[in-house]
Amino acid sequence: MPYRVVGISGSPVTGGNVDRFLKSMIESVRPGEITSEILNLSELEIRECTHCNFCLTGQEEGRYCSILDDAQAVFEKVERADIVILASPVYFMRTSAMMAAFIDRLRVFVFGNLARSRLRNKVGVSAAVSWMRNGGLETTHLTHLYAFMTLEMIPVGLHGGTCPLGASGVSGTRGALGREGGRAQGVELDEAGLESAARVMARAIELARMVRKDGSP
Repeated sequence: MPYRVVGISGSPVTGGNVDRFLKSMIESVRPGEITSEILNLSELEIRECTHCNFCLTGQEEGRYCSILDDAQAVFEKVERADIVILASPVYFMRTSAMMAAFIDRLRVFVFGNLARSRLRNKVGVSAAVSWMRNGGLETTHLTHLYAFMTLEMIPVGLHGGTCPLGASGVSGTRGALGREGGRAQGVELDEAGLESAARVMARAIELARMVRKDGSP
């Protein structure tokens, strides 16, 4: 049975460098080995967590959070996934604001009376795109990795690539403006980053295979 991959883009630029990088990661996997879906947070309404603590006692199927927005549908897609990719541009040496807001909403899987631990043992992949190789990629990855660990997921690390913490791409100093005919430039020219990202995905599949072999959820 194919592994289910959900990629979540925290970029405000639809079809930009982060989206292209995320798509390349999914396309690097052998055909038939996965089913995949990419969700763009920029196209969804995901409000900030208010720490109202509804999720501690009020959860029921179809409603994990008191806030009524698009988050519930994303929760359910992530819950069904084997591999979850969090992909973000680097902003001020960290993940994007919309990605941070989404991560905070994943609290429903930490303390929820119903959904608690439902992401346990799922494989988590961090992906980040920066203007430069040493411009905040690792600190962005750390935000994603801390989330995976808090959720009791299995973070993917890999030596032998451009960064041991996750898939790391460089867009160049033109950023979102580096386009010709609507084609995202920059990250598509980062051969080392794309190759490394493919290796990260291969490692993610390896870990998902191990989890499934053990009979874990």
